[in-house]
Amino acid sequence: MNASCPASPIPSGPLTRHRTRQVEVRHGDKVVAVGGDAPIMVQSMTNTDTADAIGTAIQIKELARAGSEVVRITVNTPEAAAAVPAIREQLDRMDIDVPLVGDFHYNGHQLLTQYPECAEALSKYRINPGNVGQGAKRDTQFAQMIEVACKYQKPVRIGVNWGSLDQALLARVMDENAQRAEPWNAQAVMYEALVTSALDNAKRAEELGLPGDRIVLSCKVSGVQDLIAVYRELARRCDYPLHLGLTEAGMGSKGIVASTAALSVLLQEGIGDTIRISLTPEPGGDRTREVIVAQEILQTMGLRKFTPMVIACPGCGRTTSTVFQELADRIQTYLREQMPAWKGKYPGVEEMNVAVMGCIVNGPGESKHANIGISLPGTGESPAAPVFVDGQKTVTLRGERIAEEFQAIVLDYVQTRYGHQ
Repeated sequence: MNASCPASPIPSGPLTRHRTRQVEVRHGDKVVAVGGDAPIMVQSMTNTDTADAIGTAIQIKELARAGSEVVRITVNTPEAAAAVPAIREQLDRMDIDVPLVGDFHYNGHQLLTQYPECAEALSKYRINPGNVGQGAKRDTQFAQMIEVACKYQKPVRIGVNWGSLDQALLARVMDENAQRAEPWNAQAVMYEALVTSALDNAKRAEELGLPGDRIVLSCKVSGVQDLIAVYRELARRCDYPLHLGLTEAGMGSKGIVASTAALSVLLQEGIGDTIRISLTPEPGGDRTREVIVAQEILQTMGLRKFTPMVIACPGCGRTTSTVFQELADRIQTYLREQMPAWKGKYPGVEEMNVAVMGCIVNGPGESKHANIGISLPGTGESPAAPVFVDGQKTVTLRGERIAEEFQAIVLDYVQTRYGHQ
């Protein structure tokens, strides 16, 4: 039996984005919007000792150049708080206008009040309500931090984490659960405690005078299904912008896969306004990796464009040569390295697609679909590499300098296609 044609076209693209308020994060004339109609924002965090102002400023510069639109720094000691204005000054001298977010735990109320230059230099504060204080001190210390945010007109992310959940609140939720005719299981109780903590503290911040359009929420967990469940409920119950991230995601491929699995589900459902990929760096690894992964999640999902994408085949028995692998890596690295300069010079270049294929099976077809494509010879094929530009074959490359010649073709295309807009 032949399959019948559907009555309507197959739907494509992400679902309608969850509508939230818009929060503005500012530094000087630089404004980064979170939520509302703003693009989903990419952020990252340093792992330097913030008291080392020069070392921290250098890493922030690297993260910003990689594409981090705000950068969070730890502010945990008097020395760190005292260094924040110097970090900001150093960044400004380097023409790095990325807004800085201060991450506060335990003593944030002291540092923000005792170091007003720090409070003013930061563009946003992150407060973990589970680490604000215990007992009667908790409300007072939380209020002190919100009062500083109000004074300097700074937005605040109220960031709940299940590794440091407010134990008094968790006990209250457990007591309420015990009164139910059909009590929830422990996992559901934990979810409710996380969401309740975020919403209760946001409400308290507004009661203390912080406008609702200066509040961002997050509920970080380290399990993929846990994160999806918690954020679905959080999105259902509020319209604050939501910061997505799998906390303690892990190292290498595990951290990348877990973060991608969790965030992609939520982003496809329209949930999330800013993201961070919390990768554990490999020894000597590059901190900017988390920025690149965040960008690639958004770009491969079609939600944003950051840099030209390279399409390359995985290789098989037809592609015993490593030439196409080396060329794909070389071109991808080249494109990413050029983007800081190309971004302002060649508007729209981030939408370009480049195909580097390894044999005749799909090589010509994929190359024709890309803006620029090259189909390298596979095992037993003629030692020639046809190049396609906007679907048309333009030249066939041969010899030892295929990589250099193809890179020159890519550069010429960028200059010609995007340089006169």
